[in-house]
Amino acid sequence: MKIVIIDYGAGNIQSIKFAIKRLGFEAVLSSNEEEIKNADKVIFPGVGEASSAMRMLRQSKLDILIPTLKQPVLGICLGMQLMCSKSEEGETTGLGIFDVPVIKFNNSVKVPQIGWNQICELSSPLFKNIKESEYVYLVHSYYVSECEQTIATSEYGVKYSTALRKNNFYGVQFHPEKSSNAGEHILKNFLEL
Repeated sequence: MKIVIIDYGAGNIQSIKFAIKRLGFEAVLSSNEEEIKNADKVIFPGVGEASSAMRMLRQSKLDILIPTLKQPVLGICLGMQLMCSKSEEGETTGLGIFDVPVIKFNNSVKVPQIGWNQICELSSPLFKNIKESEYVYLVHSYYVSECEQTIATSEYGVKYSTALRKNNFYGVQFHPEKSSNAGEHILKNFLEL
């Protein structure tokens, strides 16, 4: 199986590579259009700030490529947020795969949310054999409201989407590569889709 992690300069790529290696697979880091198109599975990571990450995607024309991919694609953290229509962070226009905006947590909670939180209302093969209210690791100041593409939720001052799905595109707000056994199992489920 050919697994490509999209390399656009905004990702915690090593920990994802190690997590995939622990599952018995090798992942390739690439920004090459043909290599990404020909992968069996694509992982779209992201750490950092939305507008600068989007700028890097545009410079490498990956903003045009990613929405056209036909194989399973998994956006992680900022990767998931960039797959949305827009983000309040830097007033950024996203890839528009998920037709929903990314908004900032209000001042009633400590921002960013850092640490373990429960995922609930799991409704996708991505969560096969994951128990309801399992804990995952999150670091984020912005979130996606519940919408028709929501496949998991969490609560932090407000109930929000911790995972989205539309066709072959999946997004998780949490970091599966840092979410212990549950996260590793979710990555395995993605690779088995």
